[in-house]
Amino acid sequence: MKTLFIAIITLLSATTVVAQDNKNTAKFELGKGLDINLNNGEYHFNLNGFIQVYGAYRNQKDGEDESVFGVKNAFFGFKGGALYNKFTFMLEVNFADSNPLMDAWAAYNYKDYLTITAGQKQTFTNNREMMMHEKGLSMAERSIVSQYFSGTGRELGLFFESRFHIGNVGLKPSIAITTGDGRNSFGSSSVDADMGGLKYGGRLDVLPLGEFKPGNDGVGADFAREATPKLLIGGAMSYNDGASNSAGEGHGDFILYDKDGDTRFPALRKIAADLLFKWQGLSVMAEYVNSSATDLKGIYTKSTGDLPLQPEEIANYLSIGNGYNVQVGYILKNGWAFDARYSKVKPEFKETAKSVLLETDEYAVSVAKYFIDNRLMCQGSFSYWKNPNLKTSNEKLSAELSLQIIF
Repeated sequence: MKTLFIAIITLLSATTVVAQDNKNTAKFELGKGLDINLNNGEYHFNLNGFIQVYGAYRNQKDGEDESVFGVKNAFFGFKGGALYNKFTFMLEVNFADSNPLMDAWAAYNYKDYLTITAGQKQTFTNNREMMMHEKGLSMAERSIVSQYFSGTGRELGLFFESRFHIGNVGLKPSIAITTGDGRNSFGSSSVDADMGGLKYGGRLDVLPLGEFKPGNDGVGADFAREATPKLLIGGAMSYNDGASNSAGEGHGDFILYDKDGDTRFPALRKIAADLLFKWQGLSVMAEYVNSSATDLKGIYTKSTGDLPLQPEEIANYLSIGNGYNVQVGYILKNGWAFDARYSKVKPEFKETAKSVLLETDEYAVSVAKYFIDNRLMCQGSFSYWKNPNLKTSNEKLSAELSLQIIF
């Protein structure tokens, strides 16, 4: 067993040059995928992915125990660039998801300070955790703040991202105009059309202590072990002009009407504020999200136009309220990592049996062992959820063991 373990670690750290000549190279490194460079890097392609399998035990008070074993994520990605990355693209699917297409976009990189992207990608108008890729999370699941106020974090539209510096201070302003219907909003046929209006959003990130090491602000743990303290303070906001999904990342989950019986949907507003701090293995992340609804006047719950939507009834359709999440972690030089978080969400209106957002407190801890950065990860986690207002099934315990490999 020990010999097999050493062989696996050796494989993880190996780099293989598949082919090479004076202008073209093909190199494979587990954790970074297969890199193909043509014409001295004028054209670049990369094949990559990751697999995450898990087993979990869940117990709900006054409910049935549940044991689960399966594949949580099975990502495969293809990305690349042309003309020395002046134009870039990405295609990524998750075969463990019933709707597998996750990312499909093309981008034009103008100079070093402006990127214009068209297609489906992770949006920056959510909280910080939702901007992290699934393989970069340091906890077994996203927090309840992310789960209640977001979906996968992917949206279809136009994205404008910029970055520049004023002295040592980094600034990253971004703007997005999307369909407001989450992933692949036009569906698989012409009758499954986009609903509601567009979604408009933006974000500003400030790095007062300078830039993080490349990619280190996009993962949970401080894998790069920042030599000096690094801090990111960010804020985002969005306005979804006609939402028909509880978090504004889908469409057709409910139908509302105007007085003439035509479809009409409320607008969903969301703001987020967050910070990320990293230094010598220590990581601290704090997030706040507020979601609210507007443009409710003239909306009816029946096509007959005789049952107007009452203001507090919107809580039966949209996830509106407040949430915050605080997460602290530390990764040792030998790859052992320890994380803990506390999250809370609270609805805007008093809960009813039909409320989408339920007041919930979450406590979670995890212990993980990383090998060769984050190429192989074994993790054990424990979480506890409690809803103080439910009379039954108001507590949930979950224990999970997972294995992740990035290739």
